[in-house]
Amino acid sequence: MKQILCFGDSNTWGYDGESRERLPWGARWTSLLQEKLNKEEYRVIEEGLCGRTTVFEDPLRDGRKGTALFPTLLETHAQVDVITLMLGTNDCKTVFGASADVIGKGIIRLLDQVQEYAPEAKVLLMAPIYLGEKVWQEGYDQEFSRESVIVSRNLQPVYEKIAAERHISFLPAASYVHCCDADQEHLNAAGHKEFAEVVYRKVQELL
Repeated sequence: MKQILCFGDSNTWGYDGESRERLPWGARWTSLLQEKLNKEEYRVIEEGLCGRTTVFEDPLRDGRKGTALFPTLLETHAQVDVITLMLGTNDCKTVFGASADVIGKGIIRLLDQVQEYAPEAKVLLMAPIYLGEKVWQEGYDQEFSRESVIVSRNLQPVYEKIAAERHISFLPAASYVHCCDADQEHLNAAGHKEFAEVVYRKVQELL
């Protein structure tokens, strides 16, 4: 049985931007990916976490630093065949003050960990969806700022360059899906459904 490890933040965990709750199995994109694959031959491992960053320690929430946990997960789920990696949105928060290039260096750290702990795995690096233009305003998520929106839009070319240099697959999520109007930050159920199909096609290429 081949294993596909999906490592990411709330948009991998399945947070619904409209209900503000976790989407059930059969609605979030990771579970839809599992259903699209032959269940007897493939296992999708959901490893999304709300608030997860690449390399930053969140002063408000414990355990969000991606590089602190990733090696453990890679060993726990050995041997994984494919890793989907989609992080960077939370790195755009004002508290971190990170540019797209700095966030890209966090992605490189994670890819280095893959090389060390799961060198045979194929990687699909995904640039996350863009933050909405109003995400920083009252009623949405004020951990972000106007600048955060700009940084989120600058991640895609940085990630694409990293993927090319590392000779790994790349998927720009924002080219296919976008955050919902309700919270300016997350996919809704329809977005998860669309994204599952996009990821499925890319994963098929890797498998």
